[in-house]
Amino acid sequence: MAAEATTPGECTPGALTPGAPTPGALTVGRWPADRAATDPARPAILDRGVTVSYGELEARATALAHALGEAGHGRGARIATVTGSTADQVVLFFACAKAGAMLVPLSWRLTAGELAAQLTIADPSLLLVEDDHLPVAEAALARLGEHRIRTTTLGASGVEAQVPDASAHLGHGVPADDDGLLMLFTSGTTSAPKAVVLSHANCAWNNLALSRATPLTPDDVVLQVLPQHHVAGWNIQPLLAWWVGARVVLERTFDAGRALALIERHRVTATMGVPTTYRALIQHPDFVARDLTSIRTAIVGGGMLDPRAAEQLSQQGVHVQQGYGLTEAAPNVTICRDESDAGTVGRAYPHVDLALLIDGRVEHGPGTGELLVRGPAVFQGYFRDPDATAATHHGPWLRTGDLVARDAAGRIRIVDRVKDIVRSGSESIAPIEVEMALLEHPGVADAAVAGVPSDRWGEELVAWLVLAEPVDEAALAEHLDGRLADFKHPKQYVVVEDIPRTTSGKPLRRALTAAYTQERADA
Repeated sequence: MAAEATTPGECTPGALTPGAPTPGALTVGRWPADRAATDPARPAILDRGVTVSYGELEARATALAHALGEAGHGRGARIATVTGSTADQVVLFFACAKAGAMLVPLSWRLTAGELAAQLTIADPSLLLVEDDHLPVAEAALARLGEHRIRTTTLGASGVEAQVPDASAHLGHGVPADDDGLLMLFTSGTTSAPKAVVLSHANCAWNNLALSRATPLTPDDVVLQVLPQHHVAGWNIQPLLAWWVGARVVLERTFDAGRALALIERHRVTATMGVPTTYRALIQHPDFVARDLTSIRTAIVGGGMLDPRAAEQLSQQGVHVQQGYGLTEAAPNVTICRDESDAGTVGRAYPHVDLALLIDGRVEHGPGTGELLVRGPAVFQGYFRDPDATAATHHGPWLRTGDLVARDAAGRIRIVDRVKDIVRSGSESIAPIEVEMALLEHPGVADAAVAGVPSDRWGEELVAWLVLAEPVDEAALAEHLDGRLADFKHPKQYVVVEDIPRTTSGKPLRRALTAAYTQERADA
């Protein structure tokens, strides 16, 4: 039985209780043990030339779990990391799962100030850092003043050799299904990042749904390209792979050329990326030369992949499945299953209920409204933030903030973020629709569209473009004619070297519009 938690992710630690000596049925720490018992020599992880077998993964994770508990980082503790995607962090993840602690993977791309802010929210008992990222971690810790966090490095020569003692002892305990397993910070496209708590049960149900919609077998080889501080770095393919006994090739930090080489070398059968991931592969000089035909499952999330890119991938034998999800749903919500789902993000995963919020009413049929999600994978809440947790719910439903259209067959088409809809005059315009149309032009490598203040219209559209080849505004206007109504055409174009995006691939429209407005004010 799970101990009562005062806030998502916090539980009352305790020793093994009589009659309940084993972890909850849905706890994730048992997964490598199951695989190690049947095939210990089978490769579990390939990380920059180093192979970790299921037997080694289980042995290292079990030893580290015991050491964490002995040092006071047991059930109810939070253990933060700053690292790229590494086998050492996978060992730590399963150690935390066994010990009842919660892993808090933080982005190595953060500034010292941003990292300090997230450490303040997470309040971990231990911070583990990859050597390459020690400078930013130390700078972040210096900002915390007297609030010191025990710190050491990841891996066999770091925390696995010696665990620093916790300042407040949380000893051995039995993990329960509803205990926090992962704390992941949201991207913060519409507000400051918040700490999402996913329990063992959330992750188990998410992977059960994934296994029914896009199954993996022990013979599969998964290429993980999304970072481990992102929910998809765990819950879209990697964890399912370790559940069934497949192998996972880790891409520490994404490089398109290296990823293409890894696919060919290891005969990768499954991967997942955001639209910018796939566009980077397409635009790399080696894209056509590499043999990608081993890929059986290629999931895309974090936004819609444009049809031109999907066709280019198909010509190389890679047939993508468009999906949709969000961190708070652990993340899988919908997936395209066949050609009838083209142009949408598909239909609900198993064990996921969907509804629409239209004019304050919950509707279950076709229509257009804010997408609502319900199911056992939906998160426990934001860590120590009950007001934000309450605000993201409508009764038992999770509010996604995404405006969607649903047809009679249950297919979901994303219109846009509710907060991103541009209201120009009497018209409402979805930036994503304009972005997709612009990306159909061969001269446009990447695009982001947002509304900026207009004295005449209230708001007007500006498009930021990364060009693959020279193209002028007249050619772009001609390209959009017949694709979009005139009022959806951008009033201005800004050519940039790159589009700032979150780690999940979403354009940071607020950053673009703020910079645009400031430049105009300074002119």
